[in-house]
Amino acid sequence: MYKNILVPVDGSDTSTSGLLEAIRLGRDRHATVRALHVVNSAYIAFPYTLGIYSLGEVSGRLLEDGKNILQRAEQLVREHSLSGDGVLLETSTDNTGELIVAQAKAWPADIIVMGTHGRRGLGRVVLGSEAEYVVRHTPVPVLLVRKQ
Repeated sequence: MYKNILVPVDGSDTSTSGLLEAIRLGRDRHATVRALHVVNSAYIAFPYTLGIYSLGEVSGRLLEDGKNILQRAEQLVREHSLSGDGVLLETSTDNTGELIVAQAKAWPADIIVMGTHGRRGLGRVVLGSEAEYVVRHTPVPVLLVRKQ
């Protein structure tokens, strides 16, 4: 049923839980798992750009970290005998959820599997929720996975 599984990854334990669930879901179906990492320079904290690092250095480091996150995700998919790839996107605005939905449409994904912290109340409002945005705007099913 699900041949193309999109998994947003950020290197956290929570996103790894989502990736592992996508692998379990795809294993019996010989699915392709696409890991997606969004480098979002909108989240660069102001104090880190003063004096010691330039904005270009920080952006370069974020890109390098993103490539490493994708390489680890792709390796994990291969270790479980599934085919897969990775996509690295860059943005400087707070539109990560939009990029996830756009990638799901463009690929096209049959399902999005993503880890979530499951925050509620003020914590969700303050920190935002990419998962909530994706659930509300994507045309494909979404499986949200909480870290075990």
